[in-house]
Amino acid sequence: MNEQETIIGIGKVLAVCISDIKGIQKTEIPEGNLVEDWGIEGDAHAGKWHRQVSLLSFEKIEEFRAKGAEVDFGAFGENLIVEGFDLRTIPVGTRFKIGDALLELTQIGKECHSHCAIYKVMGDCIMPREGVFTKVLKGGTVKAGDKVEQLALDPARPFSAAVITLSDKGSRGEREDKSGPLIVERLEKEGYDVVETLLLPDERFKLEYELKRLTDQRQVNVIFTTGGTGFSERDVTPEATLAVCDRTAPGIAEAMRWYSLQITPRAMLSRQASGIRKKTLIINMPGSPKACREDLDFILPSLAHGLGILRGTEGECGNEAFGNHHHHEHHHHDHE
Repeated sequence: MNEQETIIGIGKVLAVCISDIKGIQKTEIPEGNLVEDWGIEGDAHAGKWHRQVSLLSFEKIEEFRAKGAEVDFGAFGENLIVEGFDLRTIPVGTRFKIGDALLELTQIGKECHSHCAIYKVMGDCIMPREGVFTKVLKGGTVKAGDKVEQLALDPARPFSAAVITLSDKGSRGEREDKSGPLIVERLEKEGYDVVETLLLPDERFKLEYELKRLTDQRQVNVIFTTGGTGFSERDVTPEATLAVCDRTAPGIAEAMRWYSLQITPRAMLSRQASGIRKKTLIINMPGSPKACREDLDFILPSLAHGLGILRGTEGECGNEAFGNHHHHEHHHHDHE
């Protein structure tokens, strides 16, 4: 880790809590052992996934207590109670240093499927709204009183991506998904950090739900879908995409169609869409692996500029931190 990293926020650990099974209140422990890419030793939520250690702002617990709730630390299923941060406003990808340990924020909030004991009493729970999740980049011990340092995001960090394949047959295991893995491989080769891959049936509601979750909770920079863009009655990918987008970005889909039309006139039958939800770009790719490969070759060189603008790491003239901005600008004007 670079020792010169900028600290942009300082807070404090007030409690460390664990439970040996999921879905129950956690109990405070004097000291926790954070294990790299696992979580807190002895905690049921530890494991090889992105939600290893949960954090909750002490200030939010106090607000909840003010409503008359008797809640101990750990009551919401949180691992670390910290003060000094409004956690849910901090962007995914942010790292927190606690002593030797290093955590990286991976998700904001969560879905509450089975209501906890508190919800049953109070009719409310703050974890789904206020809780955040991290993975352990570097282990170490953590205890009440420890200083928590929020580190500035690296402007040159890789873009995060998710890939969703839409296929009724694929989701039933009747057909091998070839397009999804092809997109993943191409993105990784290009330096993207692919954080999730999904294989879904051609169902609009399910796709909308996942697009919202990946945008709102995981804050991925770009989501690629493949499949469901044709004329068949079950092809609803563009409708789901446009339903969740705040703004359109039709040029990307138009560019791919234009490019594919040079190869086959049938490309006019593609209904693929592209748009923006919050700071996430959503792009519908064709279902065919061959068409996916061709379209990716065509759009990837220009995509980084747009993604940089969306997440705020590009487009500010004269700022050295944002690297090759001018290169993109000149490149852009050459084509006008």
